[in-house]
Amino acid sequence: MTAALEPFLANTHIAYLTMEIALREEIHTYSGGLGVLAGDTARSCADLRIPVVFVSLISRKGYLRQTIDAAGAQIDHEDPWHPADWATPLGAMVAITLGNRPVWIRPWLYVLTSPLGHNIPIIFLDTDLEQNSPEDREITGVLYGGDDRCRLRQDAVLGIGAVRILQAVGFEIHTWHLNEGHAAFSTVELLRRHRDSSPMRKESEPCYDREPVLHSCMFTTHTPVESAHDQFPYPLLENVLGDFIETDELKRYAGSDACNMTQLALNLSGYVNGVAWRHAQTTRQKFPGHPISAITNGVHTATWAHPAFARLFDRHLPYWRHEPEVLALADQIPDVEIWAAHSEAKADLIFDVKRRSGVVLNPDLPIIGFSRRMTGYKRPELLFSDSERLKAIAAKQRFQVIWSGKAHPRDEEGKRLIKEIHAEIAELRNRIPGVFLDDYDLGIASKMISGCDIWLNTPLPPQEASGTSGMKAAINGVLNLSVLDGWWLEGCIEEVTGWAIGRDGDEDPAIHAAELYLKLESKVLPLYLGERARWIWMMKQAISKLASRFNTHRMMRRYAAEAYLR
Repeated sequence: MTAALEPFLANTHIAYLTMEIALREEIHTYSGGLGVLAGDTARSCADLRIPVVFVSLISRKGYLRQTIDAAGAQIDHEDPWHPADWATPLGAMVAITLGNRPVWIRPWLYVLTSPLGHNIPIIFLDTDLEQNSPEDREITGVLYGGDDRCRLRQDAVLGIGAVRILQAVGFEIHTWHLNEGHAAFSTVELLRRHRDSSPMRKESEPCYDREPVLHSCMFTTHTPVESAHDQFPYPLLENVLGDFIETDELKRYAGSDACNMTQLALNLSGYVNGVAWRHAQTTRQKFPGHPISAITNGVHTATWAHPAFARLFDRHLPYWRHEPEVLALADQIPDVEIWAAHSEAKADLIFDVKRRSGVVLNPDLPIIGFSRRMTGYKRPELLFSDSERLKAIAAKQRFQVIWSGKAHPRDEEGKRLIKEIHAEIAELRNRIPGVFLDDYDLGIASKMISGCDIWLNTPLPPQEASGTSGMKAAINGVLNLSVLDGWWLEGCIEEVTGWAIGRDGDEDPAIHAAELYLKLESKVLPLYLGERARWIWMMKQAISKLASRFNTHRMMRRYAAEAYLR
């Protein structure tokens, strides 16, 4: 046992395993929404005193530092951070066998402190140790780095390593929460402890008793996109994991063709949920026979409220940090105070854009924001699909655009889209002021979700599992203009909390583009430029109806009641 862990060991019986987690800008252990959600989850656990220990990889070289060259192309760089600046190494190590040799894992402790007075332990797993070979030291180097072999080894360190590390340092875990399929090997590590050696067992029956594992494990699946589900050929698995578990036994749970990590987690978790109503429905169709609940994602309200809005809520709704539900009364805040807070947030964004890019935006014109992972199904190019129509709209009602986001180093389509967006911004510069902010991170995100006027989201349904950036925008009264998918199916009240692009069930990009232009031209821009009182009314509706509901406090209360205490 390590002294630094003593305050947590006695009462912490829930473990949350996640490949990535976003805690602060200086700790580069996240790539996007999955990690940001994990960080917000940890903050709400701290606020609500839910006794959870979080486990992730240390990812010493980060995910990706992005620069953009003169042609608008993304250039990838390592993005290292220094664990010793923020975390404490713990006095324990465990080994797992990979490639017929031991790989040693050391834990680091980061303590997340809630402003409300409670702490949560975050454990980072690190293989960069002198006991390991050069290849093994790199396992926890780059987040989502390398080929299938590298990804398999990362999944093994997270899943198997987490179970062994937590036991080694003194935790007694009763509930294991798998945040996406990357952590699914934890279920196999637990399964191995329940081998059925009964002489009455038939040869065709499973070798292991999975009931204790089902009782202790729960799984949150996050995406219906096929490429996001880790799948490994069994010959590769046998080469890396050796005799960790019999291949025929693993095929019972992970699939006969390849080891599907999502299927493995589904079959060995007693509680499974999707991250929005529609996502749960889509996942049931994709994996028939599995009971899948729906707990819609949220965001940590106090983290994503701009300081001006935080001060405003403190004055009018003083318990909002612990009980975001009271934001339902935000529609009673005077219009002048809402607009003053928004103007301050917008000024901060405009200042940051100028500092980062040299581009000067006009505070009197509406700003449309789009920031998220740049990949094909997010369709970041949809706004530019008919540039002549866009120019015609801008000639009558001026507006500005800000883009930001990274493409995965191996996502060539995402990189192409970034290049196309830069070309469109350059071509339209004299008609529509715009900018692409490179190296998207928590800092840029916080400025954009609070300082823009309109939050644009254009995924191809039904591939947006939830989406959380629009929830963050709503906290700050920024109005969503979004395709009906993910959380927006639940949050959209047309011309009250924002606007829908198309109807539920529309999947034709041409329909979405036409609807996007129609809404911009006939609804959104005229309202902003000509009916300020109605616009502020909608801002207050967004805060009161969306921020009060789509938050991680509500989400974690549901996890605690429905999943952790089952």
